[in-house]
Amino acid sequence: MIVDGKQKAYEVNGTIFHCGTNVTLHFIGGKWKSIILWYLRNGEMRFSALKRLMPDITEKMLSIQLKALLVDGLIERRVFGTKPPNRVEYSLSAFGKSFIPIIQKITEWGINYAETKGKLIVLE
Repeated sequence: MIVDGKQKAYEVNGTIFHCGTNVTLHFIGGKWKSIILWYLRNGEMRFSALKRLMPDITEKMLSIQLKALLVDGLIERRVFGTKPPNRVEYSLSAFGKSFIPIIQKITEWGINYAETKGKLIVLE
């Protein structure tokens, strides 16, 4: 990006980003991160509840995506109990909560586009 007539970029955790949009898309990029954040917007959820809401995701991929969101600081993980089977719940961090208005706008745009260019179908 050009700022004050000079080529500039952001470096975040060793990754170079050439604009703010690129930073944002890094956090929600891919198929699953934004969906996980969307479901967590209403409160804490267990792994199994998230998995039920996203039947097309594998357990391994859900685990990978949750770990990435944890590392990025968008979600928090809370473990209840001291011995197996522990109960684990995921929730949005304060940083993650700040992202919800953005996801809501992206969702509104996506619904509008889908309703204009496509149709609503019922999945069995």
